[in-house]
Amino acid sequence: MAQRRSVLEAFRLRRTTLAAACLLLGVMPARANVEIEIRGVDDELRTNVLAYLSFDRYRKTELGPDVIERLHNRVEREVAAALKPFGYYAPSTRTELRDLGNGNWRVTLDIDPGQPVIMERVDVRVTGPGADDPLFQRITSNLPLHPGERLSHSAYEKIKGDLQRTASNYGYLDARMLKSELRVDPEQHTAQATLEFETGSRYRFGPTTIEQNVIDDTLVRRYMRYEQDEPFDMTELLRTQFALDDSQYFSTVEVLPGNPDREAHIVPISIEADPNRRHRYSFGAGYGTDTSVRGTLQWEDRRINSSGHRFNVELRASKPQKTLESHYIVPIGDPALEKLAFETTYAQEELADLDTEDVRFEPSITQVSGRWQWVYFVTAANTTTRSELSSSTDTLLIPGISVATIPQGYLGEALFSRTLYAELRGSHHVFGSDSDFLQIDIQSERVFDITQNWHLLLRGEIGASLVAEFSELPGTVRFFAGGDRSVRGFGYNELSPVEVLTNPDGTERTIRVGGRHLLTGTVEVVRDLPRNFGVATFFDFGNAFDKFGDPLEYSAGLGFRWRLPVVTLGVDVAQPLSESGLGPRLHINFSPKL
Repeated sequence: MAQRRSVLEAFRLRRTTLAAACLLLGVMPARANVEIEIRGVDDELRTNVLAYLSFDRYRKTELGPDVIERLHNRVEREVAAALKPFGYYAPSTRTELRDLGNGNWRVTLDIDPGQPVIMERVDVRVTGPGADDPLFQRITSNLPLHPGERLSHSAYEKIKGDLQRTASNYGYLDARMLKSELRVDPEQHTAQATLEFETGSRYRFGPTTIEQNVIDDTLVRRYMRYEQDEPFDMTELLRTQFALDDSQYFSTVEVLPGNPDREAHIVPISIEADPNRRHRYSFGAGYGTDTSVRGTLQWEDRRINSSGHRFNVELRASKPQKTLESHYIVPIGDPALEKLAFETTYAQEELADLDTEDVRFEPSITQVSGRWQWVYFVTAANTTTRSELSSSTDTLLIPGISVATIPQGYLGEALFSRTLYAELRGSHHVFGSDSDFLQIDIQSERVFDITQNWHLLLRGEIGASLVAEFSELPGTVRFFAGGDRSVRGFGYNELSPVEVLTNPDGTERTIRVGGRHLLTGTVEVVRDLPRNFGVATFFDFGNAFDKFGDPLEYSAGLGFRWRLPVVTLGVDVAQPLSESGLGPRLHINFSPKL
């Protein structure tokens, strides 16, 4: 009997557990997939409505019918809150909620934003010692909110933020907002904004303390973008940090303002830096249609002494060129931009049908004046030029000067292109050279933004040589055209004047020997695509020749662009137009980010 009762109790327990499980399954919410459709407003308003909408935040969450109903009840006030920052204070919203089955729902919102609130008055006043400072006048003369326009809370907050950030960044450390009012009359659909900002006195740079044991403190101070007693400017502190970072003397650098002196109105500055590794080794590999496979190996001594001298050796190798270079660099003047350099180079290069071998030593001085960079150099070279027609070796002493534009705020970083670059160089027997010539080379590249997604690239180069006999012009300074950064559709250095070679069997063939002069140009239109991609169409022209007026070569093509963090990868297909019988040519290149 006891055993029978035990069996009955076990049966009842299982039956009760099964019933509870069924009941629990009946009330457990299924995973919902909520579709949201919003009508009646533009994309900007729609985006903000979705940001406020609870349905959008819970659209992939397990929701029961009761939760769906609660979220549905929030819609009207959430839409009202989403539209208010854009000046719509009386919207009407009609909502349709449909159960699609299997836990799926569709919410349709028909929104009428209603009559917008219009700005009736916008009064922004800057008072105090900085009232006439162009920094604040630039803000007050370009307000993003005007009478007669729809109220925008973000524009109103932007004005306040611009005033406060400008004061903080440019040394008005006692500035304060005396009045900040935004009055809205929803019934009359009008609003009035009043801002009154007191600047206080502008602080100046105080003394700078330096904590580092890497290079002389006097050299560190020459990297500073500011001077003591100048008006305080946070951007100059950032530029100082960037300049010291780029020097590569330090692993970490901190340039920080200290506690301001409220009586003297100065801000002390501290610079703290830790040493970088003295020696740096690097290598790289790549590929381009001009060079085929290429590789680079470099060793650098970043600081030979406390005066900041540095030394590096670099080996570069590709199919057309092998180069071994060394540089000894002494910082002078503004060390971020100016230097005294001694370069020693051994190079072997294939220039069309010429083989050249060059050994040279070149001291140079780089100086900067405003937006212009000047380089004065003297090249002592022993160069050999070989072809199937002849072979010659020249000893040369070539003084020269180059000038180039540099960007606003330039701190010595590597530039992939320049708006303008010009170089003048020459050689004469007076200097002990075996050759007399004078040569100029001018290059320019500009990018114009036609619209946000369309860009126009213009690039050109012109070179000219003054020499009595062409044979006196060494192969290393002759001009060639064609290739990825020249006239696409033609091979690297393929465009050149030729000389005729007679074969032993009496047949003739031509040898490309380079030209006295050069003219090339590019017109390229680029269209941006999503995900940092782009497409381009281009037209190239140019040639190397012995006298101006000789015919130019032409090509056109299409390209693909992939914008990487620093450079743009370009893949181009170019078709020569001036030469019949030539097919399209593929070009792969890296260029400045466009």
